[in-house]
Amino acid sequence: MAKKTDNTMKRVAVIDGCRVPFQRSGTGYYDLMAWQLGSFALKGLLVRTGIAPGEIDHVMMGCVAGDIATTNVAREVALGAGLPVSVPAHTSTLACVSANVAAVNAANLIATGNADTVVAGGVETFSDADIKISSRYRRFILDVTMYHRPRSFIAMLKRLVKMRPLDFVVPEKPAVSEYSTGLIMGQTAERLAKRLGISRQDQDAYAAQSHQRACRAKDNPAAAKEIVPVVVPGKGSLVTRDNGPREDTSIEKIAKLKGAFDRKYGTVTAANSSFLTDGGSAVLLMSEEKAKACGLKPKAYIRSFAFSGQDLVDELLLGPCFSIPKALERAGITLKDIGVFEIHEAFASQILANAMCLASERFAKEKLGLDRAVGELDMDRLNIYGGSLSLGHPFGATGGRLITTCCNRLVDEGVQFGVVAGCGGGALGNAIIFENAN
Repeated sequence: MAKKTDNTMKRVAVIDGCRVPFQRSGTGYYDLMAWQLGSFALKGLLVRTGIAPGEIDHVMMGCVAGDIATTNVAREVALGAGLPVSVPAHTSTLACVSANVAAVNAANLIATGNADTVVAGGVETFSDADIKISSRYRRFILDVTMYHRPRSFIAMLKRLVKMRPLDFVVPEKPAVSEYSTGLIMGQTAERLAKRLGISRQDQDAYAAQSHQRACRAKDNPAAAKEIVPVVVPGKGSLVTRDNGPREDTSIEKIAKLKGAFDRKYGTVTAANSSFLTDGGSAVLLMSEEKAKACGLKPKAYIRSFAFSGQDLVDELLLGPCFSIPKALERAGITLKDIGVFEIHEAFASQILANAMCLASERFAKEKLGLDRAVGELDMDRLNIYGGSLSLGHPFGATGGRLITTCCNRLVDEGVQFGVVAGCGGGALGNAIIFENAN
């Protein structure tokens, strides 16, 4: 364990990262729990880096739709991967950038000398998401078993007759909506597209491109190296590839779909939105000194990071264009210096909206207090192996995928700086700047 001896901030290195193949919910990982997916990723990370389990000081995992049986899923991930019980672990939750938070928290531990070696990543499964029974039935059970127990059988019957038959059989429907506004994120994406004039054609073209890039990357060793295969327990089936990318995706085909959130006039469809996905990711971060002592060669260093908060209705999905400028300023660089962009694709409209805002002088002046636009987002350097629209989006794990891909691309493409960014529920955003270690 590292000991802090002075006020000098340690340099934080990314050694390597990996993830399990992402699977559409209800398919390849149908019978698995989130902690298992995280453990597979962590085991793969241990094998490819050669780091001894006892060398790890802390494990941090992002997760959004947590299972009440594994409330601190990071601990179950660590134990399932065979780490010593002495290794602490905790779970972070910040919507779609939960794994980003895990990585930043890990970096802070290392930079301040409170750890040398931390695993950060995330997990998510919607194949077995917790579903609540009706609120009336839930209250009935809590009252009669814990808080207001009836003193007789007659008293129990009096409470029971107040219940309706449907209270016992109809659960509360899960919804990915904002608690403060009641809006489903897709409705916000639709609103954003209409407000900024983002066409259906442009959204479909971007979505099709994401699938095409992901399909090409299946046989690309540079992209495939981040994936560790999974043997599904109990079935023996081997999962080696993401099953989200569709070879037959075309602009013409997806143009036939109706709007998912505005059936009459909507442009946001199932095809240009990310889908429910199961997956896990893990990234090894170390102090520069520890990496050298272990003979491990870093791929990148964390140069800076930033978080942002925006308006919950009009700016919910604009986290990247608020957080990226902050991270760039802290890194002392500009958007032109970025050679690798890995940005979470919640919706095609969201990605296109962020690109528009970064290039807008008006947005820069009114929202960021800058004299000029942040800059043009180079779409040829953005998510070149596909993104969440095609690979899938396991909420808690996506950030680990983005970080792994970004750092690999920095090395493979020989560029100096890369950025990972994402938007999250609650109108929050995150951006992390990475610098090539080579």
